Amino acid sequence: MSKPDELLTEVAALVESGHSNQMSLTVVAGGAVITGRLAPESVWRQRVSEVLADSAQLRDFSAVFTTTTRKEGPPTHLHFHVARILQGTVGIPETGGMYRVAIEDVSAWTMGDFSYSDH
Repeated sequence: MSKPDELLTEVAALVESGHSNQMSLTVVAGGAVITGRLAPESVWRQRVSEVLADSAQLRDFSAVFTTTTRKEGPPTHLHFHVARILQGTVGIPETGGMYRVAIEDVSAWTMGDFSYSDH
């Protein structure tokens, strides 16, 4: 989207203000379908930092996610927790991942997450 969707920005702001990670959302961004739960940026950053800190090879990158603070103003990104990229009948990764998507890149969205099945 050339201009971020105001309604989607409001949803993201509510997630940020409520510090909840229970809002399920599915978006299309850059041709990819991403489905999962939104998390406040601070919660998302903390979780990514923890995952990186547990890795011997990636530990040094952990601090990047704990030292940056969110700028004032409306949210510019969606922070997905336990999210999957849908590809046919498969969700990648199966266990869910951590994705950050610019709101201006979202071309379509819907409330809720899509489940997938091989049946």
